[in-house]
Amino acid sequence: MWQIEPWHWLVLGGILIILEMFLTTFAALWFGVAALIVALVSWLFPVPVAIQIVLWLILSVLMVFIWFKYIKPLSVDRTKAGLGGSIIIGEKGMIIRAPSDNQTGTVRFSVPIVGAAEWQCRSRDEPLEVGQRVVVVDIMGNELVVAPLPGSVPIAH
Repeated sequence: MWQIEPWHWLVLGGILIILEMFLTTFAALWFGVAALIVALVSWLFPVPVAIQIVLWLILSVLMVFIWFKYIKPLSVDRTKAGLGGSIIIGEKGMIIRAPSDNQTGTVRFSVPIVGAAEWQCRSRDEPLEVGQRVVVVDIMGNELVVAPLPGSVPIAH
């Protein structure tokens, strides 16, 4: 019967990791990392080929599961950059510079929206104060039209 040496797992792991550079799915990466771990285990502890293959399969499935369940959700882009402007309507922010009749104000969002955390804003005939929570109700060019959130009072500064 044939024997798989630790260097075979190293080569397989290297090929799979290099292949990932062209696939960009993060699937082959985890199979490659699992192969590198099996190479280390089989180098430290001589184990039968069947156990090496089962270990590689278990580690591969486990790593792919961990990637999709726990790690990938952390890397989701929450900025909404590249999406249409209408995605901003309904977002909530805080006034950091109050708008007046002849001057725009500035609203800040906790997470950047369409690539920016701060936007110029105007109000619809409603007085707004610094520290007040607002919601975006419309877009006029590069300016947002905001309205105070019900029950929102300015934060003392």
